[in-house]
Amino acid sequence: MLRASTDGGRISISSSVPSSSSQSSGQDDIESLGDVYVWGEVWTDAIPTEGSSNYLCSKADILVPKPLESDVVLDVQQIACGSRHIALTTRQGEVFAWGEELGGRLGHGTDADISRPKLVEALAVSNVEYIACGEFHTCAVTASGDLYTWGDGYYNAGLLGHGAGTSHWLPKQVSGPLEGVQILSVACGSWHSALTTSSGKVFTFGDGTFGALGHGNHESVAYPKEVETLSGFRTMKVACGLWHSAAIVETSNQVGVNVVSRKLYTWGAGDKNLLGHGDKDARLVPTCVQSIVDYNFHQVACGHSMTIALSTSGHVFTMGSSSNGQLGNPKSDGKQPSLVQDRLSGELVEEIACGSCHVAVLTSRSEVYTWGMGANGRLGHGGVEDKKKPTLVEALKDRHVKSIACGSNFTTCICIHKWVSGADQSVCSGCRQPFGFTRKRHNCYNCGLVHCHACSSRKVLKAALAPTPGKPHRVCDSCFMKLKAAETSSNSSYQKRNVNARRSVDNKDKPERPDIRHSRLATGSPAEPLKQAETKAVRNEIKPDPMSMIKASQAPSMLPFNNLAFGGTFGPASLKPMAMAAAVPMAMPVQSSPLTKKPNPAAATPLCGKIETDNLKRTKDVLNEDISKLQSQVNKLKQKCDAQEEQLQKSERRAESSASIAAEESSRRNGVLEFIRFLDNELKSIADRVPSDAADSLKALQSHSERFLTGQGIHPPEVTGAGRHATAHQRAASMGSLVLPQDGSTGYAGSSAASLTSESPCHRIMENSSRANGDFAPKHSTHGEVQLIEQFEPGVYVTLIQLRDGTKVFKRVRFSKRRFAEQQAEEWWRENQERVFRKYSHPAN
Repeated sequence: MLRASTDGGRISISSSVPSSSSQSSGQDDIESLGDVYVWGEVWTDAIPTEGSSNYLCSKADILVPKPLESDVVLDVQQIACGSRHIALTTRQGEVFAWGEELGGRLGHGTDADISRPKLVEALAVSNVEYIACGEFHTCAVTASGDLYTWGDGYYNAGLLGHGAGTSHWLPKQVSGPLEGVQILSVACGSWHSALTTSSGKVFTFGDGTFGALGHGNHESVAYPKEVETLSGFRTMKVACGLWHSAAIVETSNQVGVNVVSRKLYTWGAGDKNLLGHGDKDARLVPTCVQSIVDYNFHQVACGHSMTIALSTSGHVFTMGSSSNGQLGNPKSDGKQPSLVQDRLSGELVEEIACGSCHVAVLTSRSEVYTWGMGANGRLGHGGVEDKKKPTLVEALKDRHVKSIACGSNFTTCICIHKWVSGADQSVCSGCRQPFGFTRKRHNCYNCGLVHCHACSSRKVLKAALAPTPGKPHRVCDSCFMKLKAAETSSNSSYQKRNVNARRSVDNKDKPERPDIRHSRLATGSPAEPLKQAETKAVRNEIKPDPMSMIKASQAPSMLPFNNLAFGGTFGPASLKPMAMAAAVPMAMPVQSSPLTKKPNPAAATPLCGKIETDNLKRTKDVLNEDISKLQSQVNKLKQKCDAQEEQLQKSERRAESSASIAAEESSRRNGVLEFIRFLDNELKSIADRVPSDAADSLKALQSHSERFLTGQGIHPPEVTGAGRHATAHQRAASMGSLVLPQDGSTGYAGSSAASLTSESPCHRIMENSSRANGDFAPKHSTHGEVQLIEQFEPGVYVTLIQLRDGTKVFKRVRFSKRRFAEQQAEEWWRENQERVFRKYSHPAN
């Protein structure tokens, strides 16, 4: 089925049905192979270190769409983007994930960032049809309707739906309430998840702090729980944002025959009007958006602070924050849902996607429009500017875009190969030589381009566009090298797994087992499985079953089961033990082909299957014992850790109390020493003023105080002749300029008092000369001057300069803030400055 765009210059293939012809080079030979393009903040290969061939992972801002670098050829079916990682599903049901690893959200079981798609091997035997990525976890839905989750579960209990706040580095099936329920799709938010079932029910689980689960309360749910408000309706789609959710629900409010009414419901936190109800109130249960109730919808997406919905008529409605233009309508304030028009007027939008603060839409003409925040180049326009209106991504104009997806700060899309026009088919795509009578044209069954015989002479089994699986098809030299490199890497990992499997076999069972060889269905030729089956039948004296031979010839088509180990014959009775031997705990049962309904009596109960089953049982028992032992050890270590933590806290409390006591004792000691020093200075000043009979006793006390201070490491200052007339406040100033006003205030005079300074030239000279030495402690200058502080009266402190001859020169006066306001201090100075100058020397010059 061909679909031509309106510009008339591009013809693309939108059919995924393989052609039955392998001889023609026409358009039917090309299957719709999905290619991935990425832009924004993405993960790329950094330059490896010297002596290392491994790729390093680094972030880079890609401003225009760029093809995804991959080590394997991917036929992408669906792609999902999270906050910092990406996952995709192929047409064969395989899952590939890459990006920034955090808590196991990539599902590879290793703590390493990956720049290229890597197969999630734990889901290799499961046919995955749908996948979704959150900020910390990933969810996948298989073809049988089972749900698998993996990622970081420590942030909130129940984020993975397993009922425990633990991380899972490998995919694990969610059971419990979902037992027997067939799931169609799943959506992941930052802190919660939602899923829809085949019967139209909605289940949510995760963090319910803001009502994003829709259960009518703020409680978190560790297991999937049905949203009872929507139990009477059929829900078609569901989306999860940061703290809110949205769904498209079929209702019966319209009367008519064959009329389907699909309305938009939102619930959760209502900040920035993102629920579309015209207010910022939270909704604990799903509530219909009444302002657009006249429209029917079929797609919905949620960002961090916005909601976007696509109607069945192809119109886009946005609601929420307009801070970066993500509403697509500059006239809208976001309080009510607004219609996005401008460049989208007259366009039929087929798909929508929403990042944290940007939007991407896909039209029916395979054109991609983006708008909103442009940081990191997430819009794909070649810059980082914000766009408030829908803008066409010019780099994808010549590509046939099949699907789009948005991460927090990046965007991806899936493109399919467009058919090569007749003008392009005139020359070889490899050597660029023109085709003619002797130079025939051939199509590459991997990239779809035309090549000559010399450039496409080699064949491979796993060509992406091969119409007949399991049969070698012609590919160009470039694709041949890529496929062989991918095959070599897969073979090396496959052989390592086989070696480990053989080492785990019990030595006692080796003589009883027949010769068992592992199948190489994914890499060998189609004749190899048939030869292996015949050889084993001859060794075991078993007649080959025609049906088993048919099954062996069809083996290359079983690509999802390339990790299975086959033993004995390929009869249907051996399928069960083979699936049990190779499948991981979360694997799906393998369904046999309709051709093998009649069992082969000779191979009904092979010895290999029984041995494999017994080995698996023993291995399971040993693993269970190891797990129980490890669990008990973990519990003991946790108890010891708690006890040590408690002792540590007690020790910290004791240390804090001891430190406080030591500080108090130190302050008391300092106070006593200061007081004794003050008394010593007082005794020195009084010794010359009292009679000689009393002076002896004072000198004895003075000698005692000096010995005490000397024993404490403090040397009393020498008292000069001028110092005998110093007052108590002058000597107090020699103890670090700490003044003790009579009103009870303490502190440095320069930090807790308003100061007034004499404006005489002499005073300015004194102040400038003393500032170099500091005003916080009396210091001797080069001329033998000492700075002192005296209390002139309560609340008034005078700073003096004591010269070598004992003369005291006025420097400045300071006032206590407790006694004087600024105006009162100025008034006091005007009234009493003459009195201050008379008491202290103040030279006229």
